[in-house]
Amino acid sequence: MAAYFSDESYRFLRRLARNNNRPWFHAHKAEYEAHVREPFQRLLTDLQPVVAEISPHYRAEPKTVGGSLFRIQRDTRFANDKTPYKSWQGARLFHERSRQVSAPSFYLHLQEGRCFIGAGLWHPDTPTLRRIRQFILDNPDSWKAASRGSAFRKRFDLDESDMLVRMPRGYPADSEFADDLRRKNHVAVASIDDAVMTGPALLKTLERDLKSLAPFVDYLCAALDLEF
Repeated sequence: MAAYFSDESYRFLRRLARNNNRPWFHAHKAEYEAHVREPFQRLLTDLQPVVAEISPHYRAEPKTVGGSLFRIQRDTRFANDKTPYKSWQGARLFHERSRQVSAPSFYLHLQEGRCFIGAGLWHPDTPTLRRIRQFILDNPDSWKAASRGSAFRKRFDLDESDMLVRMPRGYPADSEFADDLRRKNHVAVASIDDAVMTGPALLKTLERDLKSLAPFVDYLCAALDLEF
C-alpha cells in the first residue's frame, strides 16, 4: 500500500507555522494541495469502505466543500490570535445527522510530533452532557465495556484537559464514575507516530483504531438516541 503523506507534508506545515500570512500561503498553495489536502482526500476515499463496515451512519467524505476535511483557515473572529491559518490539518468522520443534532465523530490529526486519532464529543452543550452523564449512571456495565476495557485503555486515553472541579449538581459525589461525570469532553485519543503517518501501514493502522473506537462511539450515540 502506497503512503499518503510524506516528509513534504510536515515540511509544508512547518513552513506555514513560520510564515503564517495570506501572501505566503497563496504563493505556496500548490504545495498545500499536493502534500496535505490531496493526500488527505485520497485517504478519506480509501477509508470509506472501512467506515461503512463500522457503521452505515458515518461518513468519510473527501469532497473539498462540506466534506470531512476542516478548513486550513482559522476562524479569528473571537480569537486573540489573529494568525489566519492552522499549522495542522484535521478531518472528521461524521455522523449523517451531525448537521441537525450534536453527534460524536471520529477525528484524524496531521501535525508533526502531534499526529493522533480520536473519537467522541468535544465541548458538547450542557443538555448533551446531561444526557451522557445520566446514561452512564443508567448503563454502567456497558460504559465500562466501552471505555475501560484493558485493550482499549492500553491504546487510548480519555481526555482530561477540561474537567469540572466539583461534581455537577444532582449527581452522586461518591459515584465510581465521578471522573466521567465531571468531564466536559467525552473523547478518546491515541497518538500516531510520525513515521506511521507517512508510511505504507497508515490505512491498516487507522482501520484497526477506528474499529477499536467504534464501541465507544456507539455508546455515545446510544446516549443521544442516534443510530449506529
